[in-house]
Amino acid sequence: MEINVGDVVRLKKQHPCGSKEWEVLRSGADFRLKCMGCGHQIMIPRRSLEKNIREIKKGGQS
Repeated sequence: MEINVGDVVRLKKQHPCGSKEWEVLRSGADFRLKCMGCGHQIMIPRRSLEKNIREIKKGGQS
C-alpha cells in the first residue's frame, strides 16, 4: 500500500473529537498521524494502519 507524508487517510473508526481523517506526518514501519479535527498526534504500526484505512487522499501533489 502506497502511503506518503502529506497524504490524508480516512479510517474506519472515528477519533473521540468526531473526525475520521488523519494527516500522515511520518511513514515507515510506524506512522505518525495528526488528527484533522483536534490536532492530536499518534504513532501507529503500519499493519494496524493498513487494516483500518477506508480511503487515501493524496496530498502534496499539484
